[in-house]
Amino acid sequence: MRKSVLFIIALIAVATTASAQKFALIDMEYILKNIPAYEQSTEQLNQVSKKWQSEVEALGKQAQELYKKYQSETAKLSEAQRTKREEEIVAKEKETAELKRLYFGPEGELLKQRESLMKPIQDEIYNAVKVISEAQGYAVVVDRASAASIIFASPRIDISNEVLAKLGYSN
Repeated sequence: MRKSVLFIIALIAVATTASAQKFALIDMEYILKNIPAYEQSTEQLNQVSKKWQSEVEALGKQAQELYKKYQSETAKLSEAQRTKREEEIVAKEKETAELKRLYFGPEGELLKQRESLMKPIQDEIYNAVKVISEAQGYAVVVDRASAASIIFASPRIDISNEVLAKLGYSN
């Protein structure tokens, strides 16, 4: 009996503390779409990515051409010539894979460039959210765009427009 009374008291205490906390939402996709620097950075990354992709594809094409040539001439080649050609093909394929890793790998140039272009924008947004949250007493601010578990949220607690205004962008 005593345990159930303590449990009920603890439950009431948790409920009153939880209800005292203020929550807000932001829509990061909406905010980013309204920041011209983000759109410019995205376009710049797309152009660089296309350029690097064409370089990788060109090397891959060279490897394919070497292989086709090797297949058509394989009957005429000596064992030493075949081995040499096979090594050339393998070297070209390795060069292609290495270039692809250099540009698009987990620590590649595209990721580094994305970080250098996007981090200042993200930091600016974070600081604006922090200032608004502290000023208005929000305990938690959730990104509606990345929080897949949010089924419904009242538009009244969405502070995305305030964040944009704080950043100096009108919506």
